Amino acid sequence: MPFKGMELERTYEPFHIMLNEHCVADISITHHARSRYADRIQQEGAAAEDLDAWLWQCLRQRRIKPYQAPEYNAYLIDDDTVMIAEFNRVEGVTSLSGRPLDVMVALTFLGRISALPQLRDLKGYYARLAQPRRKKPGKKRRKRR
Repeated sequence: MPFKGMELERTYEPFHIMLNEHCVADISITHHARSRYADRIQQEGAAAEDLDAWLWQCLRQRRIKPYQAPEYNAYLIDDDTVMIAEFNRVEGVTSLSGRPLDVMVALTFLGRISALPQLRDLKGYYARLAQPRRKKPGKKRRKRR
């Protein structure tokens, strides 16, 4: 019996996957992200419940990579799908090496670069979204005397 005298609970390291400097131990997907995924990315005939499993698979296979500007927390999946995510620390839980574990929160899916070429430049994309709509010039009113 090779495990005699060992407590099995202490012989494993908590499951996590490295993404940049984050140790991702869990994935959380917001309702907004689910609806945007269904509207912009989901293939015909695919179930919406598969989103969790698909993200884990992409994370495990290292198909999620950081995208352009780090201030947006944008990530590129399969070199086509743009996702905005943030990371929250799990309090009181660390790996055996002492690194804190994080929860990846998928905030939204912007879409596919192949469908929306504007996503190639995120700074320009966000600048266009932030600009107020131009108003039509109004007629000048005459002052009454």
